[in-house]
Amino acid sequence: MAALKVEFWSDLTCPWCGLGSHRLDKAVQRFAHGGDIEVFHRSFPLDPGLSSSPAVSTRQMLKQKYGMDDAQAEAATRRVEVLAEREGLQPYVVLDNKKANTQLAHEFLAHATARGMHRQAWQLSFRAYFGEVRSLFDVDALLELSDELGLDRDETRQALTDRRFRQQVQDEARRARELGARGAPFLVIDGQYAISGAQDTDTLLGAFQQVWDATHPPLAHTSVEDADGICCPDGCALPGDDAAGG
Repeated sequence: MAALKVEFWSDLTCPWCGLGSHRLDKAVQRFAHGGDIEVFHRSFPLDPGLSSSPAVSTRQMLKQKYGMDDAQAEAATRRVEVLAEREGLQPYVVLDNKKANTQLAHEFLAHATARGMHRQAWQLSFRAYFGEVRSLFDVDALLELSDELGLDRDETRQALTDRRFRQQVQDEARRARELGARGAPFLVIDGQYAISGAQDTDTLLGAFQQVWDATHPPLAHTSVEDADGICCPDGCALPGDDAAGG
């Protein structure tokens, strides 16, 4: 039976992306056919114009980019912090975190994926940033993640220095925009059902079921009146007999 392909575009410092990734994991775990779902994380850097150094506070970025005052910044970020913590992500630090260009971090994720650590690398990166308030913005910080994943440090450094996966990251972001994404998170199920935003787990479950039913129709059963009989766990039915015999 064909697996259901789920693609999830996100940025590593996007708070709704971290929460959305968590909700996606929960939905897959709860779905009756979760073992037949393949999840692929895709890169969608949201602030390519940001410098990679120095990192700026989220509070400062919200003021500069959106003109928010302190009260507005609090309101914009505390809601997602509270939601995340209610759903088991504790701590989940947004307002008191820092922002910088995430392009290199996404290239690290592409490298980790090429080395068979796709899911682990994305989960570790979200946890490191939102749960532990760690930097993801320079080679040294990413080498720490590489060590935690058990990747070869020298090979990782070379991949990041050579910018080996820069084009792949850019291609993934471009594909999301071609599919209609205007922000992140952005999820596509089986190439035909797109969902924007960090939808709750029940909404994702409903979407999984809808696409599953459309792509995995049940077998059609027909009965043949002159069939010679059928064996079942309780025994074998003889033609013309109502009871099953041994």
